[in-house]
Amino acid sequence: MSDATAIKVIVQEEPFDPYLVTGEHQATFDANKCGGIVTFVGTMRDYNDGHTVSTMHLDHYPGMTEKHIERVCQEAAEKWEVIDILVVHRYGKIMPSDAIVLVAVWSAHRANAFDACRFVINYLKERAPFWKREATPAGERWVEHNTKDPAAEAASAAALTKRSA
Repeated sequence: MSDATAIKVIVQEEPFDPYLVTGEHQATFDANKCGGIVTFVGTMRDYNDGHTVSTMHLDHYPGMTEKHIERVCQEAAEKWEVIDILVVHRYGKIMPSDAIVLVAVWSAHRANAFDACRFVINYLKERAPFWKREATPAGERWVEHNTKDPAAEAASAAALTKRSA
């Protein structure tokens, strides 16, 4: 991790424009050394596990959730050379097509930005302390598991091998 790596985590109930937030954040630092900016925007879809979903409610523990996300961002900054990481995550009532999460990573080189972004979003999707309740035609249900990205572990392992070589 570079001493200059900055990390900002925002967990909020209000909807946000991920592209506006990314631009506003980038305006707060000197991005002249950035050769790559990778962003991931996760949105709510209107189906899950073969069922129509009309709304979703995300719960979290304030304070604890942010600390967990900051920790995984720090881990990404230790594995890949990145300049800045921004995470914005919603909680509360979410509607289909709403932006739920933004992960933005600035780096001198695109590969580091891609790998760090994938690492952070996979943590958020698979292990972050959020609990999802979906509204379906059959009623409300808790989501018990999230989809995993098999390429994420391979990318993380490759970064460890590269850094220790």
